[in-house]
Amino acid sequence: MIRYAIKRLLSVLPTLLIVATLVFILVRLVPGGPFDQERVVPYEVQKQLNAKYHLDDPIYKQYGDWLWALFTRGDLGPTIKYPNRTVNEIIGLSLPVSMELGSLAMLFALSIGIPLGILGATRQNTAVDTAAMATAMLGVSVPRFVLAPVLILAFSLKLFIFPVARWETWRHMILPVICAGLPMAAYIARLTRAGMLEVIRSDFVRTARAKGLSERRVIWKHALRGGLLPVVSFLGPGFSGLLVGSLVVEKIFNIPGMGRYLVEAAQNREYNLLVGVTLVYAFILLIANTIVDIAYAFLDPRVELR
Repeated sequence: MIRYAIKRLLSVLPTLLIVATLVFILVRLVPGGPFDQERVVPYEVQKQLNAKYHLDDPIYKQYGDWLWALFTRGDLGPTIKYPNRTVNEIIGLSLPVSMELGSLAMLFALSIGIPLGILGATRQNTAVDTAAMATAMLGVSVPRFVLAPVLILAFSLKLFIFPVARWETWRHMILPVICAGLPMAAYIARLTRAGMLEVIRSDFVRTARAKGLSERRVIWKHALRGGLLPVVSFLGPGFSGLLVGSLVVEKIFNIPGMGRYLVEAAQNREYNLLVGVTLVYAFILLIANTIVDIAYAFLDPRVELR
């Protein structure tokens, strides 16, 4: 298992290099530039700005200089729309916020989704199962950009319980965490139910029941471990998707996370910031998938990591 983990970690670097190369080239092939705004910049001024940020160099030279700075100094380059701030500084300030939002939202999703899925599986084809899956279906169907205004209208503007925006105290975190985690909880509930139903019908579960064990002991000690395998497989891409998908939440609730900067970088053609944030998201996805694969092997002894 240690050899497998080392092998996966060593594969992260070339994968990130491929991602960086593709994003670096593609964002520069898109029509427009960082100085193409509604207000027309005089030609001489634009020429000086392009020279200052080396945007007038051939794309292969820009890429070579950027790659050399990244590998030698860990420098992702300067920003254009944020004077006197580098990409490293913006990511260093915004990444902890996004990670905190994503982690809390995932904990919320797990705490809601797993019990709901277990409840539906153990009460299959009953009113409880129907209600649980209907709730999960509602959570999947309602997008975050619809859910967020509804939560703000209900709990901030009508009941005055939680603040409308920002990310400061625990009261500021409640609505964004619910908005980001509720759709994920719905997915987890459906996966848990499907996994539990498959395991409950297994021979070893019937054997455990035949030995006279209580239903609670059968479910929690024998069935749950195998029933959660689909959820574990989903956690890697799910957590990464939660971070990327939270950009809508960060924008609506005015949270200073990476998602908000990613949107602004795409709108403003902020090349270095766009590439840097994408690299961070790709790194998180690769590491999360590696951790999930190792956890999967712990839960299912039949899985052999090579």
